Amino acid sequence: MPVRTSKAEWQGNLKDGKGTVELGSGAFKGSYSFPSRFEDGTGTNPEELIAAAHAGCYSMALSAGLSKAGFNPTRVHTVAKVHLDKVEDGFAITTIELETEAEIPGIDEAAFMEQAEAAKKGCPISKALAGPQIKLNAKLLQAAK
Repeated sequence: MPVRTSKAEWQGNLKDGKGTVELGSGAFKGSYSFPSRFEDGTGTNPEELIAAAHAGCYSMALSAGLSKAGFNPTRVHTVAKVHLDKVEDGFAITTIELETEAEIPGIDEAAFMEQAEAAKKGCPISKALAGPQIKLNAKLLQAAK
């Protein structure tokens, strides 16, 4: 299996400095700063990148599990919300919320929820992030006729 690489560089002190992150594939390069991480400033931040990775991984894991169980998903859409909170010794990611909607012909709610929970536990990013609580809100949508 390939090893995935990304890089980041930070220049200056925490409050006034600035940084850049770049995916090894070249698909994304962006700036980040104290305001983009701890306020509502322009740019990305590590938590947003974790959220993107988790949403992508979860959507793929759910699709794989559904396919293995004999279902053919039409669409799986996931939003990941990563909560960075002040804790006693600094900052920590305390919660990750996964909100997913899926269109899957021929599946019932119970089977869908079973697959949704299994994907939450089995997604490699979920496994890597097992420290924070990961909440799941999954919704089965009616497939277009």
